[in-house]
Parts: sequence; C-alpha cells; structure tokens
Amino acid sequence: MCGKPTLKKNNTTLHKQETDKIKESNKLVFANKELAFQNKEKEKRAAELLIANKELAFQNEEKEKRAAELGVANKSYTKKSECPQAV
Repeated sequence: MCGKPTLKKNNTTLHKQETDKIKESNKLVFANKELAFQNKEKEKRAAELLIANKELAFQNEEKEKRAAELGVANKSYTKKSECPQAV
C-alpha cells in the first residue's frame, strides 16, 4: 500500500497540470479572437485612410489648378495696371 499515496499525488499533479493547460489554452483563444478583431478594425481604418488620402490628393490638384489660374490672372492684372490708360 506504499504506492497508493504516490499514485494519488501523481494523479492530482497531472489533473492540476491539465487544468492549467486548459486555462492557458482558453486565454490564448481569447487573445487570438481579440487580435483578429483588432486586425479587422485596422483594415477598416486603413480603407478609410486610403479614401481620405485620395480625396486630399484630388483637393491638392484642384488647389494647384486654382493657384495657376490666379497666377495667370495676377499677371494679366499687373500688365493692365502698367499700361497707361487712354483718355
């Protein structure tokens, strides 16, 4: 009967180890789900930023066109103001 307490102790130790493994596994499953959620959110944000970037590029092009138009208008105005006016 000397071996029975040791066997019971080993079973208890194994049971605790298995329980710990299950707990750790559950933590990892939860962490993986959280990371998957975060990745989806990051993908959504990246798509939003891509759209915003395209809009900003378009706005910059429009501003450059407008600046060029104003430059031409300014040159024209400057030339007109330099010419003597006929009376």
